[in-house]
Amino acid sequence: MRELELDLDAFEGPFDLLLTLVLKEELELAEVDVAEIVVTFCERLAERGQLDLEACGEFLVLVAALLELKARGLFPDEDAELSDLEPEEAAEELARRLAEYRRAKEAAEWLPARLEGEGDRFFRLGPAPLAPRVERRLAPQEPESLAAALRALAVEPPAVSLAHMGLRFPPVSQFLERFRSVLQRRRVFDLDAEVEGMSRIEQAVAFLALLELRRAGEASLEQAAPFAPIRVRRLAEEGRPEWTGIARSA
Repeated sequence: MRELELDLDAFEGPFDLLLTLVLKEELELAEVDVAEIVVTFCERLAERGQLDLEACGEFLVLVAALLELKARGLFPDEDAELSDLEPEEAAEELARRLAEYRRAKEAAEWLPARLEGEGDRFFRLGPAPLAPRVERRLAPQEPESLAAALRALAVEPPAVSLAHMGLRFPPVSQFLERFRSVLQRRRVFDLDAEVEGMSRIEQAVAFLALLELRRAGEASLEQAAPFAPIRVRRLAEEGRPEWTGIARSA
């Protein structure tokens, strides 16, 4: 702010001198072009290429005060709040604001210095050593319930049975004898009719028995279409050896 040079119609020189003349009423504020002051300040910031927040803050406070004083002088007959103060009072108000801003600026300079001086100190995290300790009160307890719970945990758990997971497959020879008996009575039969009511495992073993008969040349399997009923036909001729009692399973 001290380096800001102004070249106005009514004033030429540093900005600080302009403020001094305004406060001492040696310069008529109505003749000061505040807009030209703002433009000059923005041009100075553009030349520096770096934003100075402290200078901008100080400039805003001072220009706002100048605008308020100038508005009071331009509209003296208005009933608004701007006309409540006399010129002497307005000058005192501006001086008071400048002093207040100066104190705030000095406090802002004091805080970083204080922080730097206290930078080698570490603060304790948690309550102070002399702070009263909070006593945690437990609800009424029953020792018998705790003992019963511990005894229940100490009991060895029962063995887990896996019997329900076991798969029991009937022997293929059982279905071989059954189908051979049916073929002795009938030359042709349908598989669906013979396995009706059986479980899926029994049906699978029955199908393996049919494959065994087909491999041995004792029966032929026919099916009109995919997923159609399977028809079993006997292939035994006259003079063929009798059925063997035992056959290999798949």
